Amino acid sequence: MPPWINHWRSMLEMNIPLLQEDITTMQAPLINPLEHPAAWTVSEIGSKESFAIELDRRHIDALDRALVGVGRSLVGISRETFKLDSIANDIDGWRQTVRNGLGIVMLRGLPLDRYEPSDLKRLYLGLGTHFGRPVSQSSLGDMVGEVVNVGGKDKRERAYRNSRELKLHTDRCDHLGMLCVRPAIEGGISGYASALTIHNIMLQERPELLPLLYRGYYHHRFGEQAPGDPHVTKERIPIFSVAHGVPSVIYIRGYIDLAVEEGHVVLTGPEREALDVLDEISNRSDVRLNFLMEPGDIIFTNNCLLLHTRSAFEDAKEPARRRSLLRLWLREDDRPMSHGALLHKGYDGIQRRDGKGTYYVPTVDAAF
Repeated sequence: MPPWINHWRSMLEMNIPLLQEDITTMQAPLINPLEHPAAWTVSEIGSKESFAIELDRRHIDALDRALVGVGRSLVGISRETFKLDSIANDIDGWRQTVRNGLGIVMLRGLPLDRYEPSDLKRLYLGLGTHFGRPVSQSSLGDMVGEVVNVGGKDKRERAYRNSRELKLHTDRCDHLGMLCVRPAIEGGISGYASALTIHNIMLQERPELLPLLYRGYYHHRFGEQAPGDPHVTKERIPIFSVAHGVPSVIYIRGYIDLAVEEGHVVLTGPEREALDVLDEISNRSDVRLNFLMEPGDIIFTNNCLLLHTRSAFEDAKEPARRRSLLRLWLREDDRPMSHGALLHKGYDGIQRRDGKGTYYVPTVDAAF
């Protein structure tokens, strides 16, 4: 047994009330690589063509029929009401790829010009219910998030509503859906990386840092906590965790750093180094796959296994030409998950709060 394992056990026992069997169970992924089809490298999968699927007439007809059957509201759309029986085998294969395969699938060729914006949202939400249960993405209660630039480069605006570069991260869901309506006139490149591959590289190169990532970090809540709750999570959120043999990742460096910037948390040198090493590995050319989404592309990814990013972008001046994507946060309710991961994601996503937007007002004079 590597000597650093005993140090890690002692550190966990002092800081987190884990049962002894939990500590024993958690040793395995730190000693051995996490094996899963989603532990890929760029050289292994090549390009987005390896997970791209062209939607054909059967798929479009099935989506159109399902759209007619759900009425005019987003409310009430579910896997049961948005019926796709005629392409059920295809959808099952796509869902299995997301859950148990590469962790990513791209559906190409949705004819956007045949749908009004409201119809497109309902179609997209209905399709998404076959990959998971939709949840709220912000205090707005948005089940279909509009990924548009309303905040410019302002860091106080939620990331999906500004145009800044985003570091590789996860969202607060199990599966993530993105539908490209219009790309930016410049930038806005998507990037994906396997968190399992990052974990395994760290195991080879810097194994002594992995215990810190399994122990986790406190996250700033960006003003989206319930009234009266603290600005920072009460418990550490594990970056890597394994529950019943199923691995998960949660990584939002921006929220970890914001908790530090506002003085709520102090990181030790090793804690900061572990994050820096994770970031460095995740941005290696053979780890991060970059590509541009085209209009009509739909991506579903396993947010428990993959990190995603977006480069900074410039928008057109004309509103009709500005970058526009639609986003889904989906939960996989039967997926084993650690206590910390469940706390972070919540059962229904982020609680809706009437009158509360997505713009964060700092609690102190933070370095924005």
